[in-house]
Amino acid sequence: MTDNERQDDEWTLWWDARLAAMEGVLGTSTDTVSHGIIPFRFGVEMGGTADIIYFRNHVDGVVMGTAELIGCDNQPANEQGDYELLICSRDDIEWAQNTIAQLAHYTLESALNPGDTMDIGPATPDGSTIAAFLFVDYGRFRVRGRDAGLLLCLGITSDELEECRDGNRTHVESALKNAGVYPFTDLFRASVL
Repeated sequence: MTDNERQDDEWTLWWDARLAAMEGVLGTSTDTVSHGIIPFRFGVEMGGTADIIYFRNHVDGVVMGTAELIGCDNQPANEQGDYELLICSRDDIEWAQNTIAQLAHYTLESALNPGDTMDIGPATPDGSTIAAFLFVDYGRFRVRGRDAGLLLCLGITSDELEECRDGNRTHVESALKNAGVYPFTDLFRASVL
C-alpha cells in the first residue's frame, strides 16, 4: 500500500465516522456535499474551503455543517473536544454555507467555545441586521476515540451581542428560542430583546 492509499484510507475512516456521529444528532444527511474548488487542506492562503454537508430533516429549513474538522490534528480543541461548525438557514443557503466554509480555517488558529461571540457585520449582506455569531453547543459525541461536538453559529443582532457581552448570554438564548428564531440565522430580522 502506498502512502497516498494509506492517506485516502485514513481520510475515509474519519469521513465515515464523522458523518455517522453528526447524523446521530441531526438525522440523515442529504446526498449532496459541497466541495470547495480548492480543498481545505491546501489552506486559506491557497483559497481552500471546508466541505459542507446538508441536513434537511432536522429543522424546518436546512442545517449545514462543515465536514473537515473532527479528526484534524491542526484544530485546537474547544471544551467539546474536536468540533464541526453548524449553521441553520430558512432560505439564504449560499451565504450560510460560504460563511462557515471560510470560518473553518479560523478554528485551526483559535478555539471557538460555546458562549463565545464573534463580530461578523462586515461579512453579512447589505441591510442585514445580524452583527455577530453566538456560538452554541449543539451536540456532543465521540468519534474514533475523541471527544467531539457540533458548534452552532447563531446570528445575533448588535443589541443581542451587547447583552451577551454583559454576561446575559443565557437570557439571549432563551429570548431567541421563545421568539422562534433559534436555531436559525435570519439575516434580516428584528432583535428579540
